Amino acid sequence: MKIASFTIPAIPRKLSPEQLFMVTILFVNGGNYLYNLLLGRILGPAAFSDAAILITFLLILSFVGMTFQIVSAKYAVLYKDKKLSLFTQSITKYAALTGVCIGVLIFVFNKELQELFHTKTATMFVIFSFGIPLYFLMSINRGLYQGQNVMNKLAFTYQTEMASRLLLTIAAILLFPDFPPSIIVATGITVSFVFGLYPFQKNIVGDLKIKKELVSADDLIDSKGVFTFFMLTAFYELTQIIINNSDIILVKHYFDNEQAGYYASLALIGRVVYFVAWMFVMLLLPKVIQLKKDGKETQPLLMKYVSYIAVLSTVIVLVTFLFPETVVNLMFGKEYLSIAFLLWKYALATSIFAIANIFAYYFLSINQYIPVVVSAIIGLTQIGLIVFFHDSLEQVVHVQIIAMVILLFSQLSFFFYQNKKNVRLR
Repeated sequence: MKIASFTIPAIPRKLSPEQLFMVTILFVNGGNYLYNLLLGRILGPAAFSDAAILITFLLILSFVGMTFQIVSAKYAVLYKDKKLSLFTQSITKYAALTGVCIGVLIFVFNKELQELFHTKTATMFVIFSFGIPLYFLMSINRGLYQGQNVMNKLAFTYQTEMASRLLLTIAAILLFPDFPPSIIVATGITVSFVFGLYPFQKNIVGDLKIKKELVSADDLIDSKGVFTFFMLTAFYELTQIIINNSDIILVKHYFDNEQAGYYASLALIGRVVYFVAWMFVMLLLPKVIQLKKDGKETQPLLMKYVSYIAVLSTVIVLVTFLFPETVVNLMFGKEYLSIAFLLWKYALATSIFAIANIFAYYFLSINQYIPVVVSAIIGLTQIGLIVFFHDSLEQVVHVQIIAMVILLFSQLSFFFYQNKKNVRLR
């Protein structure tokens, strides 16, 4: 009798750069979640609302930072050698200038920001303002690593930023319990940007010394093309930030501190799928640009990542639907249980947004900009809906679900339209 033989597939002893990056981002997201959860548990709903508004403020400003990162990543794929150096020189100068300007505005209007968001101190905004130029420089550094596919160093910048913010902030709050926690949080965020610059690409500084008169015509960058892509990316990032953060800002404005704190905890838990989905966006963008540059099909890669996010979203929504009180209790404690019934609904809204978002980034990377405009319209629609319908936190969540369903439907419609159009042209 002949016995059939079989071989067990070898388990890779070493993770690929892409796998390492995915593991790192999961670790970083876990650390960021732990950071927020500890703040929520230690500070309580009212004080946590101040910390949450500062973190949300960072997320709002991140639309500029992510714009610099995405643009840097794209042209790190398209440009090489001296052309890339010229591009780096240009975008670094603009990033530094933008960071200083925004930082000065926040510094000057710190009192007005305190009144607008009902925070206990304005000093938190002053401290935060000093970190913004560093944040934009950090974004350039990451974008170049991303475009050059140096995933290990890109991953490490996220690790250093997260670990420093988590350890320094929580340690300071525990060691100095009488010190205003919002000031500690602001300081921790600012200092973490310094750590997030490591490992820093020395050529960013070196490229600033290149003299344009010594550059040949072939090495000149397409300034108009870069500017157009930058503005469109900034526009989309802004719409994304509006969709993802306007609810927290408006809830902070329309509701008292305790309710705002409850909602901040709800948003933090419900957005886990979005933050994990961002990992796939980071991997998708440079790959799609490279495939398009090489004249290859890009849709299979898109479908691969969409399926990942869809499965992840389904699992998270089911868990939050079946065990809402368990999830809230584990993450924030019994003090926040009153918000548990809304958890699965918020997770559903965020999941729909995460899927729509990866379609939008795909379109952006292949120079299709109609979905960007659609996202802007729906982002403004979401704000309008919350402004007019905010009788309760539940109503706020419901109008977001409606807005996100419309957004996903529009993205899918454009995708199938483009797909059908491309088939006809073949």
